[in-house]
Amino acid sequence: MTTPVIIVPGWRDSGPGHWQSLWAERMQSARRVVQDDWVSPRREAWVGALERLILAQEQPVVIAAHSLGCIATVHLGEAASARIAGALLVAPADPERRAVLNDFAPVPYARLPYRSIVVASSNDPFCPVRLAGAYARAWGSEFVRMQNAGHINVDSGHGDWPLGLALLESLTDAPSRLFEERGDGRQSFETFTAT
Repeated sequence: MTTPVIIVPGWRDSGPGHWQSLWAERMQSARRVVQDDWVSPRREAWVGALERLILAQEQPVVIAAHSLGCIATVHLGEAASARIAGALLVAPADPERRAVLNDFAPVPYARLPYRSIVVASSNDPFCPVRLAGAYARAWGSEFVRMQNAGHINVDSGHGDWPLGLALLESLTDAPSRLFEERGDGRQSFETFTAT
C-alpha cells in the first residue's frame, strides 16, 4: 500500500503549474487539503481542516507543505502529528512579516515527532533563509538551502521540481509507486474541504 501524501498549500493556494498542483494531479496517493478561505487565513480553520484530513486516513501520511501550509502543519495537535510519517516543509512562511498571516504567530519552536525536511531559498521574499534555518533547527529537521530559488513556486520557475520530488520520495515507504496509474478512471487526487 502506498503512503498517502497530504498536499498542504499556503496562502492563496497553489495554482496551476505549481509543483503541489502537478503532484496532486499525478500522484495516486495524493490528498489535497482545501481551505474555505485562502485569502484571509485563520489558524483554527486551517489546522482543523488539515487535522481532519490526516485523521481520516487509514495509515500514517507524508506531508508536502508550502509556505503557510508549513506553519499550519507545525501547529497540528498531538493526535494528528502522531499520524505523520514525514514532512517536506518547503519555503516556510514568516507569519510575523505579513499582517494577514499573523493569526499563525507565534510559530511553534518545538521538535517535531516525525522526520522532516525544510527546504528554503537564499532569496525567498517571504521568509529570510536564516529564519527558515532556525525553524529547521528547532523542529529537528534536515535543512536544504537552495541558492536564489525565490519562494520555490511557479513565479521562481519551480513547476514539476524534480529535487522536491526526490526529497518527498525519501520520506515515503514506496517512492517508486507515487505516480502509478489508478486504473479506475478517477482523478488521481481527492480533496478535503474545511467545514
